[in-house]
Amino acid sequence: MYALELKNIAQRLMADDKGLLAMDESLGTCNKRFKALGIPETEEFRRKYRELIVTTPHLEECISGAILFEETLYQKTESGISFLEILEHKGIIAGIKVDQGTVDLPAFPGEKVTEGLDGMRERLSAYYKLGLRFAKFRAVITIGEGIPTRTCIKANAFTLARYAALRQEAGIVPVVEPEVLMDGDHSLRQCGAVTRDVLHTVFNELYEQRVALEGMILKPNMVLPGLSCPDQSDTEEIASETISSFLKVVPAAVGGIAFLSGGQAYQLASERLNMMQLRFGSLMPWSLTFSFSRAIQQPALEIWKGEDKNKDAAQKMLYHRAACNSAARRAEYNAEMESHES
Repeated sequence: MYALELKNIAQRLMADDKGLLAMDESLGTCNKRFKALGIPETEEFRRKYRELIVTTPHLEECISGAILFEETLYQKTESGISFLEILEHKGIIAGIKVDQGTVDLPAFPGEKVTEGLDGMRERLSAYYKLGLRFAKFRAVITIGEGIPTRTCIKANAFTLARYAALRQEAGIVPVVEPEVLMDGDHSLRQCGAVTRDVLHTVFNELYEQRVALEGMILKPNMVLPGLSCPDQSDTEEIASETISSFLKVVPAAVGGIAFLSGGQAYQLASERLNMMQLRFGSLMPWSLTFSFSRAIQQPALEIWKGEDKNKDAAQKMLYHRAACNSAARRAEYNAEMESHES
């Protein structure tokens, strides 16, 4: 019923060298970042911060879609304009995070499974009526001693595919996010092997559950060594391992790939995306872009610090980081862009 609409939305989200802005931090995550900077951990300050983001001048030049948190759907600017209305006016497609976080996988120490499928159909109907046209569901995979197990990978793959099928039934593009975490001392090669295994299992489940691949977007991790690995690999190695892994297991029919940043330093995230486009742009059968959160927002948040007087400077930084990643998608990002941020 929605096949053509889903495909068109996915194409719009991946078009024109733009990317997705993930501004869907949970209350706990948002408050944690506020606390680190001395910002009051209240709904009003979360509203003010998200107003700063959605009203950033020219953001639509670099951002095609914004992933929101439930609280944000009903928030308005100080002058009474809804955030959804502002995004629509800018031509930015509104989406939402629909998972309800991770819980311990019973009998599998150190492993997680994502919750949020209960009541999904009812929520989807309400979101569609609000004008939301895509949604994200995240699963996390940890690399460690004896993990990930096949059970953990299969459980999360099934959940991701079930979510994607429900989304497409409701006319909403699923953003499927199987994240292999950066935590640990694993090597680049280990991350590549696990990432390929995870993606292979996820796409098998998507096929089994009849998800239309052209009407979905994959939001994966880049293939990276663990944060505590002594060999951090260079940008070319990371680009090569990531793209070669994707070419082996991600079907060409997929509507697009939008990387999560996963806690990478923001300049490294831009540099690595740029290298992938520079070296492999002509080889990739799908569009490749960004769906960053901290790698776009954090520098702006550190400037704002909850103070109105810093809003303009923070918005300039937010736009700058979005523009850097848009340039990376074109393989035009370079270090000189970081020397001037306006």
